Amino acid sequence: MGAVHIREVSKSYPIYERPSDRLKELLTGNRRSYHRDFWALRDISLEIPRGSTFGLVGENGSGKSTLLQLIAGILRPTFGSIAVEGRISALLELGSGFNPEFTGRDNVFLNGAILGLSNKEIEQLYPAIESFAEIGDFINQPVKTYSSGMMVRLAFAVAINVEPDILMVDEALAVGDIYFRQRCMRKIHELHRRGVTIIFVSHSAADVKSLAQQAAWLDQGRLVECGEPDRVIAKYLAAMVNKDSQYRRQFTRETREETQNALAPILAPEVVEKIPNIDFRYGNREAEVLGISLLSEEGEELALLPQKASVIVRISVRALAEVSMPIVGFLMRNHLGVDLAGTNTALEDILLPSFNPGDIYTIDFHLELPELYPAHFSFTPAIANGTLEAFEVCDLIENAISLQAEKGRVVYGYLHFPCKVQVNAITKVSTRVGS
Repeated sequence: MGAVHIREVSKSYPIYERPSDRLKELLTGNRRSYHRDFWALRDISLEIPRGSTFGLVGENGSGKSTLLQLIAGILRPTFGSIAVEGRISALLELGSGFNPEFTGRDNVFLNGAILGLSNKEIEQLYPAIESFAEIGDFINQPVKTYSSGMMVRLAFAVAINVEPDILMVDEALAVGDIYFRQRCMRKIHELHRRGVTIIFVSHSAADVKSLAQQAAWLDQGRLVECGEPDRVIAKYLAAMVNKDSQYRRQFTRETREETQNALAPILAPEVVEKIPNIDFRYGNREAEVLGISLLSEEGEELALLPQKASVIVRISVRALAEVSMPIVGFLMRNHLGVDLAGTNTALEDILLPSFNPGDIYTIDFHLELPELYPAHFSFTPAIANGTLEAFEVCDLIENAISLQAEKGRVVYGYLHFPCKVQVNAITKVSTRVGS
């Protein structure tokens, strides 16, 4: 059953060239228009299930914050309808809903009243809010004296403790320090377990993958993709990479002479031509990944990821055009789609020669695996052209190969660091008296 129903919603804002044009339009009524319409959202339809965590991604200006404000009832849609079932608590723009002249305590009661809580109910919730915010005596000072970090602490403490049915967070946690951010993430997980519907905007792909059950990608006010977070994030990041590549080609591309190499293509003695899985694939295809495999130190193909062992990640690539500054690498993810680790030839200070069309290279990455918790881990191979700071993806295959880690000792978190423990103690020597 849905908590939020968004049906064919569009939102436009009038843009005036001069302030006087607004007055002219008011005086002439509908007879003449002095503005142009800017459409922040166009024909958005979404169904957000009750009790789910829903992530919104997109570039700045894509309409994410506008959509949250429409759901919260702060704005009204130009077209379409939004139906919300339950009490909403929203953490939107920094300081929104706070009166800067009021103290933190006064603003807690003000926000609670806006949400329909009685003074008695707010009094009961106040100790939990004050404790979570951890801003000390500043709770009794005017909000205008707060830093941005203190503001978000109090705002988040109010938002999560007023017993909402729906919690909305708009990138506000990016302001907080790491300690507070971790506490907020734990609280979000707790609210999700309690059945609270959570809608959040984030530019962090890792946050969306680890928190959300569903994600939506907005671009220039339109819904591009909605569904399983791994797929949505992969397509969103691919679009951002391609956009960056086009920008760099337009403004920073170096002119170079086209040369033809009459020599025969370079061919690696060991070539992997197996790609077990393709969740998503993108790049300009000036070069391509031929295959990927995981091998033991002896060169045998692995069926399971061993614990605390040496392994080889072998990636074969082929150039389809000239690749002047090739970079080959991979990214390792856990079963939640969280990026755990990765490396590439440039990061390891390996300078590959320029690839000519037809060249095939095989790159072996020799890894020392730590102790991993027993779950599936995937490897995403890629080849790019450029430097670590500025590159263009030629070919990237999401989750091309996945292996289950062997079961070993108990692992807390994702992995166990290699660790040596030293116990230091002073031995007390007792002496007998009168012996």
